[in-house]
Amino acid sequence: MPNSQAPNPRHGAGDSARPTYEVDKLVLTPGDIDLSKSPLRGHFQQETYVLGAFNPGLVRLPNGNLLMMVRIAEALRQPIFDGHVHAIRWDEGRYVLDAWPLDLVNTADPRKILLPGGGCKIMALTSLSWLLPVELTPDGLEVVALHYDKAVAPQNSLQGYGVEDARCSRIGDRWLMTTCSVSPERQCTTLYSSENGLDWTFEDIVLDHQNKDMLIFEGLIGGEYWAQTRPLGDLYFAYPPGSEWRSGPSINLATSKDSLYWKPSAKPGIRPHSGTVATARMGGGTPPILTDEGWLTLWHGVEPNEIVGIYRTYWSILDKDDPSITRRNGHVALLEANPELTRPIEDLMYLRDVVFTTGIADGGGHYVVASGEADLACRITHIPKSLFT
Repeated sequence: MPNSQAPNPRHGAGDSARPTYEVDKLVLTPGDIDLSKSPLRGHFQQETYVLGAFNPGLVRLPNGNLLMMVRIAEALRQPIFDGHVHAIRWDEGRYVLDAWPLDLVNTADPRKILLPGGGCKIMALTSLSWLLPVELTPDGLEVVALHYDKAVAPQNSLQGYGVEDARCSRIGDRWLMTTCSVSPERQCTTLYSSENGLDWTFEDIVLDHQNKDMLIFEGLIGGEYWAQTRPLGDLYFAYPPGSEWRSGPSINLATSKDSLYWKPSAKPGIRPHSGTVATARMGGGTPPILTDEGWLTLWHGVEPNEIVGIYRTYWSILDKDDPSITRRNGHVALLEANPELTRPIEDLMYLRDVVFTTGIADGGGHYVVASGEADLACRITHIPKSLFT
């Protein structure tokens, strides 16, 4: 078996019906969020709304409950006025509105404002994101509390457009959370730590520009921290003709002695397969957890379609001593977007065909898997452990 691989063309996402599970529900939607308690309140007069409450990191708390760190994308209700489209930005302790002339921008993607860049891709965001800790029952199916007083919001200039997509891991008695911090300065990975899984302290930047989806393994290997990373760029070098691999974003690996300073691994991680478009783009999903067979990692593959693409969740088992070696893969999508779940909130939908899995916890005979559904809501699915054996 090759050291690393994504699903091959004989087992593409379109070869089977959408997988179904007995326990699969939305546990948090935009209507559950009270924006009167938002960090943005009182900074400007314009009304805001929750564009999405999604992509939750997931941890087990000392009391047995689960905690989601939910990305709240807060957007202007009426972003266009006075011939301009407006974006929210954090600036030296306050939230301000930037105005861009409508005739100079592209607003086709509801999440972005594309601006002329002189050869570069330049954008502002239609929302500003902050993280809300949401406590759940031990099975992840009911909300216990929304901890607005412990929200994680921008606090320095590298987070001008917000804090996005938490991924949470517990190593020993310490919880670690990676986030994507977004600003005109850089798009980078920032690290938070916690002694209880609920109160988070900003540590530092750990990966610089356009390195997203950093997932810290839930355990040390050879006394070191390991992580999956996903560097992005506009240029990728070609594999030779006939290669089984496709050039483009891949899931890489890095190691650290202290969780702050990371060395990229010289060995490749999980790469997209050339024979299928289902994983033409890919990136990490859940922090790898150790099983009897190795490290279980759930990740996303993106099939090109319209502006955003079709996001699905796949899985791999990595060698417990050398995670650059893939022992087994799930060749059929583990999760796909489920229109039945979002039917009650159909009026809020602005994306289709997107499930973005971001958290996993042990639930006994199953895993509790947390995902963002349609960049809109939080989805909890109980996936039997037997699927991975």
